[in-house]
Amino acid sequence: MNPLIATFSIVGCDLSNGDVGVAVASKFLAVGSVVPWAQAGAGAVATQSYANMSFGPDGLALLSQGLDAQACLDQLLAADAGREQRQVGVVDMRGGAATWTGSQCHAWAGGVTGRGFAAQGNILTGPGVVPTMAAAFEATSGELAERLLAALAAGDKEGGDSRGRQSAALYVARAGGAYGGVLDRYIDLRVDDHGAPVAELGRLLSLHRFYLTPPRPEDLMPIDSEIARELQEILQSVGYYAGPINGVYDDATHAALESYGGVENLEERLVAKDKIDPLVLDFLRAKSR
Repeated sequence: MNPLIATFSIVGCDLSNGDVGVAVASKFLAVGSVVPWAQAGAGAVATQSYANMSFGPDGLALLSQGLDAQACLDQLLAADAGREQRQVGVVDMRGGAATWTGSQCHAWAGGVTGRGFAAQGNILTGPGVVPTMAAAFEATSGELAERLLAALAAGDKEGGDSRGRQSAALYVARAGGAYGGVLDRYIDLRVDDHGAPVAELGRLLSLHRFYLTPPRPEDLMPIDSEIARELQEILQSVGYYAGPINGVYDDATHAALESYGGVENLEERLVAKDKIDPLVLDFLRAKSR
């Protein structure tokens, strides 16, 4: 028998940009290695409670063929003799959602669906966890990742897994959204063993946004003489600039910034030669103190 994966999760789709993803938390080691599955252009699947992991790739294959969430779920369950022990959430690219809680899942267990999401959980502290997640997802604005995390945090605050806390994960697929723009692995964060995994997942998402999410062009600041002088002072203090402190943002200063940015993994935010991201400037200031 597969190990029991008592957990709470939410699958979601952003109809405005096509993002699909899953957020999950559990008193189970490395829950992100089992539950979340998502594919750009197809949809997302969460498989838990004596999880049948084949539901992940098989479900995404069915969704990619054009089946809606309910039809996909029906086919997965029809082929599974252990379906009464399973819990599954599915969302398709049209915002259709479906959830299943087998009759042999351990209480409290259940799920709810809405436009573009399905939330579900088993061995929870009570029936309030799942609807609280749904309400948080619907009330939160911004990108899908932040909405999924808000739902997970709300469920955790409501009580979450009745056995305690151990791991959490957030997976969002976006066409061309992976590092380098080749694959769809837009956000893939896991907290495998931690006393406060949902809070730690939030910290990691903040880091991901800084290091791997490019700034908006309108947020960039022109590098005037005052900023150029400050950059020269900072870069000199960390050993990457040896020229004059004259407030002129010349090729030598730019090269020093690029070199130091490479060491600190700031490539995704150093996107313009004559402008700078305010977050990068704050980061540099903190590093030079």
